[in-house]
Order: sequence, then structure tokens, then C-alpha cells
Amino acid sequence: MATHPYISGPGNVTQMIQFLRKNFPATVNSDTVKRLGLASNNESYVINVLQFLKLVDEQGKRTDKGHEVMTIHDDPSFHEAFSDLVRTAYADLFELRGDDAWNFTRNQLTSYFRSVDKTSDIIGSRQAGVFIALRELAGHQASEPDGNLRAKPSGPRAKPATSVRPKPAQAYASGPPPAASTPPPTAKVKADMALTVRIEINLPAEGTQETYDAIFKSIKANLFP
Repeated sequence: MATHPYISGPGNVTQMIQFLRKNFPATVNSDTVKRLGLASNNESYVINVLQFLKLVDEQGKRTDKGHEVMTIHDDPSFHEAFSDLVRTAYADLFELRGDDAWNFTRNQLTSYFRSVDKTSDIIGSRQAGVFIALRELAGHQASEPDGNLRAKPSGPRAKPATSVRPKPAQAYASGPPPAASTPPPTAKVKADMALTVRIEINLPAEGTQETYDAIFKSIKANLFP
């Protein structure tokens, strides 16, 4: 049988302690936990933790020491007083390992509770979770990283490469893009035109000088401007 308390959700223990710091009823039982909406169907596990810390007795009545600690308003003073409650409750652990117990990783705590209480891996891990929740309420944080956590890569962190998104090609609703139109060839200027006129004149053999002059005069008048 496990001598150290455990619960599947240690966060419920944290919330319960925080509630008791604000208002510590004369009697705290499973119905009190249920009315607070904590640890559904696991209310008795929360009560076991409170009894283990001697905040309440076996009948659920608050203890004088428990009421004294829960009413300390100043956080540093509360951490010191609550640390004494945890140290007293886990006397076997602190007698064996001293203040190093505050810095145990989850794996180390699980191994300890399993060896002492002869519990399974699941129960031992839940026992470790309760102790971790209580030590955080006492103002202690483990200095060593948990063995279950992945180590952060060392060295400078490489910046992710930025990809340049290519511009989308222009879509055409009706087939491929039209070819560039070329201007129609312009008409040639008159100055660039060449005109050759060949004139054949059959002069009569019996013609006189006057006849020849009349023919050339007619050509000049009709063919040249």
C-alpha cells in the first residue's frame, strides 16, 4: 500500500491549496472538493494530500498548524512555512537526501517512491507529480531538467530559409496570349517610285520634217506634264 499520496491530476491539489489560502473552512471533506468543481470522482485523493500534510485531521477538521500556515498572506513567508509542512510530511525523503530532494527530477522521484512503496510505474509517477506540485507551492523549482523533457539544441539557432514565391503567370480565358501585332506596311512614298515608259515611234519613210516635228510635239504635250 502506498504511504505517499498520489492523484492523476496534481493540478487539482494546487488549486485546492490556493483556495484554502483564500478561505479555509472549519471542515474540509470530499463534498467541499466537489462543490469547488475539483477532481471529479477523485475528491478523496485531494483529501488524502491535505491529511498527509496535516492541514486537516482524519475527520476533515482543519488543524491549528494548517490554519496558521494557510492564513499567511505574504508569499515569501508562506513559502517558508509551507516548505516546513512538506519537509515534515516527506520526512523519509529529506532524511535520506536532504535539501537535494527539492531538486529531484520526476524520474528520480518516481524511482524513489516506487522503491519505498513498492508501487507500479503509474502510481510512482503520480506520487512524483504530487510532490512536484507541493514543492512549487513552497516556492521551489527543480534546477535540473526533467529526464523526460527533450534537451534544447545548443548553438545558434538557424534562421529558416525564406522562399521567394514566383509571380503567377497571367491567365488567359480564351487560349494563349495574343501575339504582338505588327503594324501594316506603309505605302511607299511617291518619291521612292520609279516609272519607266518606253515609247516606240514608227516614223513614215516618206514623212517630211514638218511631220516629224508634229509627232514629237504631240508626245511632249501628252506624255509630260
